[in-house]
Amino acid sequence: MSQVNVKNNGQEIVVRNILKEDLAEVAALSMKCFGPDMALKYEHFESQIELFPEGQICLEYNGKIVGTALSLIVNFEDYGDSHSYFQICDLGFIRNHNPNGRNLYGIEIGVHEDFRGLQLGRHLYDGRKRICEKLNLESILVGGRIPFYYKYAEQMSADEYALEVMKGKIYDPVLTFQMKNGYVLNKVMPGYLPGDVESLEYATLLEWKNPVYKLKLV
Repeated sequence: MSQVNVKNNGQEIVVRNILKEDLAEVAALSMKCFGPDMALKYEHFESQIELFPEGQICLEYNGKIVGTALSLIVNFEDYGDSHSYFQICDLGFIRNHNPNGRNLYGIEIGVHEDFRGLQLGRHLYDGRKRICEKLNLESILVGGRIPFYYKYAEQMSADEYALEVMKGKIYDPVLTFQMKNGYVLNKVMPGYLPGDVESLEYATLLEWKNPVYKLKLV
């Protein structure tokens, strides 16, 4: 993805690919966003930009990297709708990246806590859509956390919770945002991310269909 400069509340921000010289800053940001148990490490990002540099993007605000979005290409039928996070991203190293696949799979989006509320995440989602369109991929798939589910777990199942969020009756900081960015709910997957206490290890399998996808002739 080429560099994109956009305005956000009057402030110019930059969305671009992650470079080798960014890795220490990106690893520190992941630790800040997700903590030591779930953050990806320097060696993960190093492997990602070596295998699929076009799919790893960052967002600069006043010259500082404050957000990242990571992805790989897969044929989704190789994994099905009951996979785990670590299966789909090869423990974060994406050595399973398939350049000939049809689906972009998003494995992480993070924004520094000091910059949340500025609507920066949508620019990362837009950047991921540009990658999907440029590479003529059929869709983007994500396994999304549902971090407010723990508040409702005694009242309803994870499937019921996800449907209520998609109807706009319950707010979830991740799923509501993804819905507003054009993703549709395919199903809820149990045991997706071990240690995700807030989501009770559930995740939503979401998809955004590429509106300009052209079927590839074999």
